[in-house]
Amino acid sequence: MTTKKLDPLSVEKPTHGGEEAEKPEEEKRAAGGGEWSQESQVPVKMLRGHSDTVTAARLCFDNSRVLSCSSDRSAILWDVESCRPLKVFDGLHGRTISECTLIPNSNRMVTVSWDKKMVVTDLETGQTLWKCKLGGLLTSCSSSSDGRLLVCTAEPKSSVYIIDSEDGKTLHHISDHHRSTITRCRFDPQSQRVATVSADRGIKLWDMKTRGTTVSINSNHNNVVSDCCFTNNGHFLCTASWDKSLKLWDLQAGGFRSHGGTLLQSGHEGSVSSCSFSVDARLLVSGSYDRTVALWDMSTLCQTLILKGHSDWVTDVSVSADRKLVASASKDKTVRLWNLENMEEIPEVLEKIAAEGTGVQILKCAQCGKPFPVSRLQTSDLLTQCVFCRLKSPSRYRPQPPPLL
Repeated sequence: MTTKKLDPLSVEKPTHGGEEAEKPEEEKRAAGGGEWSQESQVPVKMLRGHSDTVTAARLCFDNSRVLSCSSDRSAILWDVESCRPLKVFDGLHGRTISECTLIPNSNRMVTVSWDKKMVVTDLETGQTLWKCKLGGLLTSCSSSSDGRLLVCTAEPKSSVYIIDSEDGKTLHHISDHHRSTITRCRFDPQSQRVATVSADRGIKLWDMKTRGTTVSINSNHNNVVSDCCFTNNGHFLCTASWDKSLKLWDLQAGGFRSHGGTLLQSGHEGSVSSCSFSVDARLLVSGSYDRTVALWDMSTLCQTLILKGHSDWVTDVSVSADRKLVASASKDKTVRLWNLENMEEIPEVLEKIAAEGTGVQILKCAQCGKPFPVSRLQTSDLLTQCVFCRLKSPSRYRPQPPPLL
């Protein structure tokens, strides 16, 4: 858990002198490193405590905590300032914990596992409030924004369960929702629909009121769709795929029905495992099996920075509400915290935003009135709308060809 002085723009492995692999697990969990590494262009902290792949890491409690879970069958609540574990939750599950999440406006944690169990735990007391066993290996979970409902997915039979968060009672069970394993499920911010993505490369939206699938999308991804995330207003959905790409879907305008999704190009060199929007939707963060974390400016749909330092697959990412912190989980058994507060001062970011020294200027969207940045190379009389308003206009849309395999 000590802070590693690694350059996030370098993939060099740490020297053996800096490794803690030989220390007992209890000693690693007791150690702490609360200082940001100042040798990095992006200050970084490393949280060590898990003994196997970290499957999820979520910033929470006003960005003062990180909740992580692992294939080692434990979950840990970390203090961001000190990098120390506040609580270690062992014995909740008998197999890999595939995902964890917090129930909003509460101190309750949800974990789902390959042992077929969903468990709700009180983070303050460590007490198990309830647990339920469902019909398969649980692959993902999500909470509604009001905290009343939970959703989880199970394999085999590509099942979706809608569950009462108070007592664990199953309210709805949808079987054979996809043709193959469901990799991720997410409530939309309005708690009206559940998005699921799958190894069958499809995207589905299941409506809570009609109790049926209202949207079914052939994503045109060329491989497994591994993750999805909503913008805070629910208008856009981003999907991540093992085909090394991410796509943005305008769910409000419905243009995806005829045009498909908007491809975010030149991102990762490996399969994309995860994606997460900031609350204001200005920043998208993605993680990949190429061991990197990518940052995307959603006003221009441009990648601004690649964070390197993990020594194995990045399995999950999370971004703070103020866009100053990113948490990343990895198969290398660690969680990393990246401090983005001064990201705009990094030369690599300036070069990308400035488009080879031409600079950047702020325009006001003619439709929604919000400011948006563009390279001066892009400015013209035709560029009067931000990307989100342009996506709502089919006549201006130009679909991208699928990436070459």
